[in-house]
Amino acid sequence: MRNTITPPEVIPPERRLPPAPPRWKRRAQSILQWSRKILVWGAILVGVYLLVCIIFLITLRNNNPSVTMVQIQRALEARLQGEQYKRTMTYRPLSRISDHLEHAVVAAEDTRFYQHSGVDFQEIKKMLVGIRKKKEQLRGASTITQQVVKNLFLFTYRSYFRKLLEYPLAFLAEFILSKERILELYLNIAEWGPGIYGAEAAARNYHGTTARWLTRYRSARLAAILPDPLDRDPAVMDRYANIILTRMDAFGW
Repeated sequence: MRNTITPPEVIPPERRLPPAPPRWKRRAQSILQWSRKILVWGAILVGVYLLVCIIFLITLRNNNPSVTMVQIQRALEARLQGEQYKRTMTYRPLSRISDHLEHAVVAAEDTRFYQHSGVDFQEIKKMLVGIRKKKEQLRGASTITQQVVKNLFLFTYRSYFRKLLEYPLAFLAEFILSKERILELYLNIAEWGPGIYGAEAAARNYHGTTARWLTRYRSARLAAILPDPLDRDPAVMDRYANIILTRMDAFGW
């Protein structure tokens, strides 16, 4: 009986396995897959966060906030530094806050408050031009609405990520709340000094009166410290207070 040699099976080209990709390519594919997962989960978390904020904003139509994220931030900072934290905040409706203070705050912080829809793109454009021409750092351009959502939901630390969150939150706040309610919230939760929140606490602490009876000039002094409330004192803000008063005159206030 003759020995027969079985020829090796010939694998058709369509059944052949492709050669394994090089190691660097496998690593790149793995990193890309993980990056996609991180982006998807990040988008989901941001969506959930915005949904929670929307629900909270709806409740603010008829309810006043008892605490804000900025107040929580200050309490944590004080604890980490081993300092005692004392918070003073007494909520007052607009009817019990001086019109002078309302006007002074708008004149100082957001002169186009009644024209924009939460974000002032004109101011953002000016900021970007300044950064490009003068190489300025990230600065203000925040509207009163943005400052409200920052106080309620975010922190004071400056970053582009915080700004990106402020924008949709500001639009949502303007859609859900009225301008008067947004201004009332700001006047009651804004930081006016270490542990001092709201117009009533500021009026009592700096002028020994109530927010309802603040004069025009005292209101301008209080508004002048809002950009940097932890380091400014109304008693020495004459120059900026006069600028605010000039703006109020221009608006007929």
